[in-house]
Amino acid sequence: MDSIKERYDEIKKTIPHGVTIVAASKQRTIEEIEEATRAGIEIIGENYVQEAINKYKKIEGLEWHIIGHLQRNKVKDAIKICDCIQSVDSVRLAREIDQQCAKIFKIMPIFIEVNIGSEENKSGVKPDEVIDIIRQIAELPNLRIEGMMTMEPYFENPEDARPYLKRMKQLFDEVKSCNIPNTDIKILSMGMSNSYQVAIEEGSNMVRIGTRLFGPRGI
Repeated sequence: MDSIKERYDEIKKTIPHGVTIVAASKQRTIEEIEEATRAGIEIIGENYVQEAINKYKKIEGLEWHIIGHLQRNKVKDAIKICDCIQSVDSVRLAREIDQQCAKIFKIMPIFIEVNIGSEENKSGVKPDEVIDIIRQIAELPNLRIEGMMTMEPYFENPEDARPYLKRMKQLFDEVKSCNIPNTDIKILSMGMSNSYQVAIEEGSNMVRIGTRLFGPRGI
């Protein structure tokens, strides 16, 4: 069985300079995360706030990102530990983050999550609403929009996801070209364990990798 370090080293061989790896660590143990950090991982991506808090208390020296859907009633806890919220999918959520950050004098880096496949079972802003929503969120003083994120439709063959990844990069470039005030959009978080190589080919500069790094859960 390959170790996490061996998997990480293999992943690194396939990733060009300038692309950041986020370890998607949902349901992973403290020991697994610590092994990943020893291998070289610096950013942890968590789906659930309480799980992130429990791990945060036991592991030091990492950057913590929320990559799953964030409920507004969890924002107050999330902002205390996380360094970036990748899954901002509405103005309403953004306003709650802004208000809670104001209370602790924190400026929160955020990404706007886009539902690039327009899938009913997924969170995210509709592609044709992205620019308008970013303009509204950019007015909030305690947030800093630094990127965009998507979870493309899943296919066994990652080549089938390429049209969605390509469309997301086009949208990313379109948003950047708008030069919306008070934004610094530079990160495109796109691609997961089965699709990250295709995503990088289409312009992603941040990938969220779980199974490919940690191995199947429970093994």
